Amino acid sequence: MLVYVYKSSKKQQTYLYVLQKDNFEDVPKPLMQTFGTPTFVMILALQKRQKLAQVDIDKLTTELNSNGFYLQLPPPEEDLLKAHKQSQIKNKG
Repeated sequence: MLVYVYKSSKKQQTYLYVLQKDNFEDVPKPLMQTFGTPTFVMILALQKRQKLAQVDIDKLTTELNSNGFYLQLPPPEEDLLKAHKQSQIKNKG
């Protein structure tokens, strides 16, 4: 299965995977408005991959087969203040 990957012009680290190049018919219009103008990044041959850095391949293929697209959102930001406070508690105990 070939997958076409696009990055968002409005949201950093947000990617859209579709089954046909430049075909966004299956993507809901409100999502495309939020996503902005898609910028082509790459083509992936999923059958040649066992793992992707930020995406579970099983989830990706399931979403592509059922919805015709997959939206990859950025990983949640680490709460550095919370981590610091927890490390301070551990150091005192």
